[in-house]
Amino acid sequence: MPDQHATAAPFDASGYWYSSSSEERGVTVLNTLRAYRAAEVAMRARTRKSMKMNDTDLAALRFLLRAQRRGESVSAKELATQLKITSASTSVLINRLEASGHVLRHPHPTDKRGVLLTATGESNSEVRDTMAAMHARMISTAESLDPDQAAVVVGFLQRMTAAIEIDDHHVDGEGEPATITAAGDATS
Repeated sequence: MPDQHATAAPFDASGYWYSSSSEERGVTVLNTLRAYRAAEVAMRARTRKSMKMNDTDLAALRFLLRAQRRGESVSAKELATQLKITSASTSVLINRLEASGHVLRHPHPTDKRGVLLTATGESNSEVRDTMAAMHARMISTAESLDPDQAAVVVGFLQRMTAAIEIDDHHVDGEGEPATITAAGDATS
């Protein structure tokens, strides 16, 4: 059975942001990135539906599980900072995750008003059962790259990340959008 994910998306320069002079290679790469992103978004939607959780719930759970694997405690304040949500939203989130059996609260050892949060064992098992096969396929695909290929992919993705993180929206209409050099550096 051929690997349908290894096939690049067909060249489609019909997007309004590509000029007719855009190189086919670049447009094909961007279309393939969009196809990957769409597949990832769909996978996350399936995971949310399966686990009956929203994006923030899953992000909180992943953060707690990673901290637990490192042997670290997580406070409500640290969770709020990680998720970039208010303390009120964090309280609602923790209440929801606790009610659904995904999170436990523990007294903070030095802050009488604070709590430490842990994901339940059942929650850890549910995440692993839901995502293990997909993560295994992803790591297998990534590990199939030789070191040179991996370096090229990592470098490319780092430059793409830098390219989209630049805020080139100028409210006052002044200034020029930044560009990214081949090395991934931003210039104005």
